[in-house]
Amino acid sequence: MNDFLLEYYNLITYCFEFLAAATGIILYKKYKHTAAKFFVIFLIMVFACDLANMYIFLVKDNGILSFLEDTVLRRNFWWTTLYWKIGAIIFVVFYYNKVLKRPLFIKIIKISGYSFVLYSVLLVLINLDEYFVKFFPSISVFGAVIIFMCTVFYFIETLISDKILTFYKSLNFYISAAIFIWWLIITPLVFYDIYNSHRDWNFIFLKWQIYLFANILMYSTFTFALIWCRPEND
Repeated sequence: MNDFLLEYYNLITYCFEFLAAATGIILYKKYKHTAAKFFVIFLIMVFACDLANMYIFLVKDNGILSFLEDTVLRRNFWWTTLYWKIGAIIFVVFYYNKVLKRPLFIKIIKISGYSFVLYSVLLVLINLDEYFVKFFPSISVFGAVIIFMCTVFYFIETLISDKILTFYKSLNFYISAAIFIWWLIITPLVFYDIYNSHRDWNFIFLKWQIYLFANILMYSTFTFALIWCRPEND
């Protein structure tokens, strides 16, 4: 299993990401008049950014980016933090600002989003050297709190409205459920990142297995939902 993860972990993850993004592109016309069009764009951007994340393999062994070997860019912590740890949270706040209806919920997630961006920028600026060599657990936890807040607000609105009668046909329901479960599974792992730096391979392989399971579940849900669900007039 460990050899399999070493060989195919990235490939499997990218395949499921591509499947979700490609499905979104094919069905874009179906959702182009709803907020879901932004979600499709997000899937495409995540796939592109994840591919860009692989630039580190072009730095090693005298690759075409070997000139980065002695710079702070030789590792991709900075890029992952920028587009996923921070960027994905900003998108979720933006998306649920389009999806939610209750002014109070919208106001809360807006304030939380601004606070998150301010906190993240200040933390990175104060710890600029660490930004290039590790992830910041506090950013991950703060982002997870916002994810849970947005999805819970959506579930509450669904429960107290007529949407509960047809929730199983709602793309936003599957999006909310998938990202809620993904962040619930992944967030606790940030507290054990110290074992990554110590090259504890037992932990690393366990972490890869958890990430692989969570990624397959999330992107499979997105793909299914894009095909199964009907557009909502947000």
